[in-house]
Amino acid sequence: MPNVPGLRSPYAVVGRLVYFGRMLDKIRLHAAGALPADYTANLGTGFDGRCCNFLRVKYDELKARALAGDLDDTALLTWCEERGGRRTDEECEVWCGFMMKRGFRDAGAEILAKRLRESGLEGKPALTMFDYLDFDEGRDPVAARAWELRPPTVVLIMGVSGSGKTTVGLRLAGELGWVFRDADDFHPAANVAKMSAGQPLTDADRAPWLAAIRAFIVAALARGESAVVTCSALKEAYRQAAIPDPARVKLVHLAGDYGLILERMQRRQGHFMKAEMLQSQFAALEAPTGALAVDIGRTPEEIVAEIRRRAGI
Repeated sequence: MPNVPGLRSPYAVVGRLVYFGRMLDKIRLHAAGALPADYTANLGTGFDGRCCNFLRVKYDELKARALAGDLDDTALLTWCEERGGRRTDEECEVWCGFMMKRGFRDAGAEILAKRLRESGLEGKPALTMFDYLDFDEGRDPVAARAWELRPPTVVLIMGVSGSGKTTVGLRLAGELGWVFRDADDFHPAANVAKMSAGQPLTDADRAPWLAAIRAFIVAALARGESAVVTCSALKEAYRQAAIPDPARVKLVHLAGDYGLILERMQRRQGHFMKAEMLQSQFAALEAPTGALAVDIGRTPEEIVAEIRRRAGI
C-alpha cells in the first residue's frame, strides 16, 4: 500500500502503548471515507482486537467514543482504562514487546512471509509485522530504529531561499520514514501571489503562515508522530512563533554563502521566490544560537548523513 495520510506507524506510542494510536487513526479515517479498502476487512479484528482485549474494552464502544470527537488520543486511552481497568507498567511493557515482535520466530512468521511476498517486499529487512506495515506504507522502521520507541521528534530545517531545505528535508524524511511538510504548503494564497509578484512579505503576512507551521508541529507531537518540516525562520521572533517546544524540535540551519545560493537560485525554474529577493533574506537573517548549523556546500546525501549523526536520529 502507498503511504496513507493520517495513518500512524504501529510503533507510534500513545501513553504506554504502541498501536493504540494507529487503531484510532483507522477508525477516524474509515468514518471519513479516507481509509483504503484493503484496510477495512480487519477493522476491529487482528491487532485491533488484541489491543481492545488487552484494554478490556469493546471495539464498537471505543469506536463510538472516538468518533464523538471530544476526546484526544490520551483522553481516549484514559477512558479505556476507566472502563476496563488500569494495567500495570509491567503488563504494558510485556504487551508492547509482544506486539512489536509479532511475526519474528512465532506463530505469525508464516503470515509475515506471505504478506512480504504478496507485497513485493521480500528484499526488505522486515522481521516483524510492525516492520512489514511500515515498509508497506512507505516508512523505513530500520533506518528510523522505530522499535526503540523514542519520543516523537520534529526536525525543522531553516535557511534562506535556495539553501536546499526542501531537497534535504525530503531526503531526511525519506530515510527516516517520517512525515514531511514543506514551508510553502502553509502559505495562504495571498502570500504566494505577493511573493510571485516579487513583493516581500510583511510580518503581518507571515503571522498566519508561522501559526500554521506551529499547529502542524503541535499536532504531530500530540499524535506521537515524528516529522520533518521546512521553514525559512530567518528571525528569532519567527522561530519562537513556529516552534512550540524547543526541547522536542531539532532546529537545523542550512548555511551557505551568498554567491553559492545566488547561483543555485538563478538555475531554479517555476518557484515563486525571485533571486532578487535573496539579498533581503540575507539582510534579515538572524543566525540562530543552539541550532545544528550545516554547511550546504556538499551533496544532499552528505548533508543528511551529518544531520542524522549530529542529531542522533
